[in-house]
Amino acid sequence: MYAERASRLPGAVVWTNTPSRPGVGRVLPDGCMDLLWHDGRLKVAGPDTRAYLPGGVTGPWAGVRFYPGTAPSLLGVPAHELRDRRVELTDLWPASQVRRLTDRVNAAPDPASGLEELALRQAAGAEPPDPLLRQVVTALDAGRPVAATADELGLGARQLHRRSLSAFGYGPKTLARILRLRRALELARSGVPFAQTAARAGYADQAHLARDVKELAGLPLGELLGGGG
Repeated sequence: MYAERASRLPGAVVWTNTPSRPGVGRVLPDGCMDLLWHDGRLKVAGPDTRAYLPGGVTGPWAGVRFYPGTAPSLLGVPAHELRDRRVELTDLWPASQVRRLTDRVNAAPDPASGLEELALRQAAGAEPPDPLLRQVVTALDAGRPVAATADELGLGARQLHRRSLSAFGYGPKTLARILRLRRALELARSGVPFAQTAARAGYADQAHLARDVKELAGLPLGELLGGGG
């Protein structure tokens, strides 16, 4: 069972998940990175470019999902180094520090609240997120073209690409594609017919939508909405 709530950390989401059986819980690309707890250990999920399948891992999970572009300053690592990866927090931070933090999370009333406290402490000691990054996300999520977004923000194409790699894990075109997928899935799940979903989300046509969903999510749209992912 999956549940989430808004975090006290601006833009972040706190979530918990206990899969009903091994192998369920397909994770779709969303432009975000997550701080994870599972089986008493701390991990980090990097930004995905395709659906992630948890395989045979069982048991409860908890996580803090950071707003796109905000996790690298908290974790101290560029997002592209973690693209399509799940790593132990000890791969990023000193083991002695991670042991202390893990003990705190495990001693919290529940792992989700412990993770949130950890994220809040990290944010308090980190540089604030670059406001330009939020503008990039807002513009691309509204369907603005990448070139127009760069011009409006006073950035060259190469500069925007470089900053996007560090903040989001991939270039702005990939980020725009992933955000468009999220818009389409939200519309389709609310009952909007697929052809209208494609038009409103910014696809050329329904076939374009179908190809993108299959490539990014790994399943046809109908199967995805029917519970296959």
